[in-house]
Amino acid sequence: MNRRHRGLLVAITAGALVFGAPTAASAATTSGWWWGGHGRWQPPVTAPTPTPAPAPVADTDSSAPAASFVEDFNDYAATGLVAQTYKQAWQPYPDGTSGIYAPSKTVSVHDGVMDVQLGGAGTAGTFGTFAKAWGHVGGSFSVRAKATGGDGNGAAFMLWPTSGIWSDGEIDFPEGNFDESPSAYHHSMTPGQESNRVQLGTGVSWRDWHTYKIDWVPGKSVTYSVDGRVLDTITHDVPWTPHRFMFQTGNWGDSGNLLIDWVSTTE
Repeated sequence: MNRRHRGLLVAITAGALVFGAPTAASAATTSGWWWGGHGRWQPPVTAPTPTPAPAPVADTDSSAPAASFVEDFNDYAATGLVAQTYKQAWQPYPDGTSGIYAPSKTVSVHDGVMDVQLGGAGTAGTFGTFAKAWGHVGGSFSVRAKATGGDGNGAAFMLWPTSGIWSDGEIDFPEGNFDESPSAYHHSMTPGQESNRVQLGTGVSWRDWHTYKIDWVPGKSVTYSVDGRVLDTITHDVPWTPHRFMFQTGNWGDSGNLLIDWVSTTE
């Protein structure tokens, strides 16, 4: 297994956050809104989404970068054994959290990928060791992923504040329904206005392998890239407190699979 853990910041340890959640029925009927995780419906974005150029193509380079933390999922782990096998890389939410998540029933590792089953139960968890995963203050965060099936479901990869305070800043990339194109969502840090956010469209498909990267300079900027192509750099509402790098899927929609080839973080 190719794991490297060098120079990660000392973390503020935190347990899984427990929030309410929408039902599968409401997920299917709330047109234009997206459940972005942590039990919150996100309103439609009114700002125009830029059209990337040139035309995107599938990412064919499966190599993970050299980083302070890399997990490329080379060791097989049956469903229910991933947390034990990857205890230095994957911290799942406890089964039953928010009435949505059951990682022990949905996640396996085989053929060099983390395989997240879609339909019936949601999945959520944080990448990194339990001692260090909650202490990121800036850095680069990358994931190579694709989805098969799962229409009506979706995923949100995110940097979420360790404090649990939404106005400490939420950075989501990639996020979106699997039957649509994923986007980056950069949220407001003004208390009471956190649901306001800038959307950056990728123009790519969840159905192909793509590498999504966040470069975060605390208090200064966040740059979003797909397959090495910069979408934009945001210089407002930039967090400066500890965050964790994680992802969530819902518990509705068609059956399918979210596949994660590798994940990396660099301080």
